[in-house]
Amino acid sequence: MPDFTNIEYLKKGNKRQQQAYIDLTKLSIFENLQAYNPILTGTIPIGIDLPESDLDIICECSNHQEFAETLTSLYSDKDKFEIRTNTWNNLLSTIATFRAGEFEVEVFGQDYPTKDQNAYRHMLVEHKILNLKGDKFRTEIIRLKQEGLKTEPAFAKLLGLVGDPYVELLRFEI
Repeated sequence: MPDFTNIEYLKKGNKRQQQAYIDLTKLSIFENLQAYNPILTGTIPIGIDLPESDLDIICECSNHQEFAETLTSLYSDKDKFEIRTNTWNNLLSTIATFRAGEFEVEVFGQDYPTKDQNAYRHMLVEHKILNLKGDKFRTEIIRLKQEGLKTEPAFAKLLGLVGDPYVELLRFEI
């Protein structure tokens, strides 16, 4: 399994992953946000993205005002920059979005370790399932996503999981 905590693996990936590496490196986002333990999550790292998929970067932040000020000072000059703080999964969350290079970027911060955040945990489970189930399964996930399903519900459907797909995927035995 790649070390998803370091974006170097993207350099050897598909064209979109390689472009993500280039764009993220130009932003110096992982260096700039190092204090917040950033991790790229979502569908691009595991190769099930759609053309409109964004780069999701999760962070750990205890001071949301400081985190928002940092993001604003670094990236407010980017196209379509927006930032907001609200509650997500019962935790205060700060989310910044902007356009950089070929991608929409979303930076998500919570006062919770990044390796314990659901986005990272879901991605690890999905990666393991994709490796276990093979290319046909990967193609079916992408097809369901093209039809409008979100990633976790697409996995749940193909795996026959019942209940909340976001919860059940984390319980799935691999």
